[in-house]
Amino acid sequence: MATTIRRRQVCVLGSAEPGSAAYALAGEAGRLMAGLGITVVSGCGSPATRHAAECAVAAGGQVLSIIPEGEMPSPDWPATVVVPSGVGDARNLLMALAGDACLVIGGRAGTISEVCLAWLHKRPLLPLTGFGGWSDQLEQNPPDERKNSPILPWSSVAELEARLKALGLA
Repeated sequence: MATTIRRRQVCVLGSAEPGSAAYALAGEAGRLMAGLGITVVSGCGSPATRHAAECAVAAGGQVLSIIPEGEMPSPDWPATVVVPSGVGDARNLLMALAGDACLVIGGRAGTISEVCLAWLHKRPLLPLTGFGGWSDQLEQNPPDERKNSPILPWSSVAELEARLKALGLA
């Protein structure tokens, strides 16, 4: 019988500002994934993705941070493992590929590029809905007509946990 060694990984993509409900849910999602033994992958470039990473680390979880810069960040960076890619925005491909699925919170242009890359590489997408931003529209407006991967919206941590379990990630 094969033993599973690799932890499941979920990328956190998007943006939401501190004080918003989406930002709070990003933190709850980080704590949830840490508790489920899922490695959180976060570039920590937006307040929401950084908050998810901070909460995952605080909950004792593992966080992989793939950053666009070529230098190591400060020692207080919210990650247990950091990969300085040195490739700028091309890092978005690494983010899209580094997860077994991608959590999408709000989002702007960088998020859209990561989502499209994840879609092309058949990664399931978990958009936060009901709180504004680009992730609200993803289920009705997927990147294209190919149905490359499931789009499983969530609007509460309980729904997110159910989605992660349905994907076999928890």
